[in-house]
Amino acid sequence: MIVIGLTGSIGMGKSVLAQQLRSMKIPVHASDEAVHKLLGYNGLAVNKVGKLFPKALRNNRIDRKILGQIVFDDAVARKKLEKILHPLVRKESEKFLRQQRQKGRKLAVLDIPLLFETKQAHRFDHIIVVTAPQFVQKRRVLSRRNMTEQRLRAILKLQMPDREKRARADSVINTAHGYRATRAAVKRVISALMAEGEKGNGTDRT
Repeated sequence: MIVIGLTGSIGMGKSVLAQQLRSMKIPVHASDEAVHKLLGYNGLAVNKVGKLFPKALRNNRIDRKILGQIVFDDAVARKKLEKILHPLVRKESEKFLRQQRQKGRKLAVLDIPLLFETKQAHRFDHIIVVTAPQFVQKRRVLSRRNMTEQRLRAILKLQMPDREKRARADSVINTAHGYRATRAAVKRVISALMAEGEKGNGTDRT
C-alpha cells in the first residue's frame, strides 16, 4: 500500500483537496478530525488535557475555543498540549493504516497540517503539498470568523514557510485555479502513483 502524506499551510486548500480524495474513494485520515474526537465528549485526551488546563474542561469535553486562547501565545503550554495529543493522533493514524491494509487498499492518505514541523516525512511514500499565492491564502483566511491579520501572522510563525514545504514535497498542487483544476491535478498525481504501485515501487515506509 502506498502511504501518502497531505499537508500545507493555513488557507492553502488542504481540506478541500482531502474531500476530493475521499470523493475518489481514497481513504483519508485527518489529524484535525482526530483531535476533535480526542477532545470531544469523553474523548481519550479529555482527562489529561482537563487536568493540565482545567479552565477548558466543560462537561467531560474540552472547550477548544478556551483551550486555544490559553495555548496560542504560550509556547510552554502549547508544547505540553502537543505532548498529550501528538502520540494519540499518531496512534489513531497507525490504526487507520492497518485497517486500510487489511482491506487491501492500494492507497491511503494521512492529512497532517504540521507534517514537516513534527518531523513525520519519513512515514510516507509520497508527500503532497497544497499551495496558493500569498494573496489568495490571506483572502481565504481573513474570511474566516474571528480571524485577524495579527492572528494570521502569529499562526504562520508556527508553520514552516510555504516555499520550504514545496521544496520538500514530492508533488505540489496549486489550489488557486479553482475546484475543477485542483481536482484534475489531484487525479494526475493519484493516477501516476497507482501506475507506480502496479510496478511494485511503493515502499510503504510506515
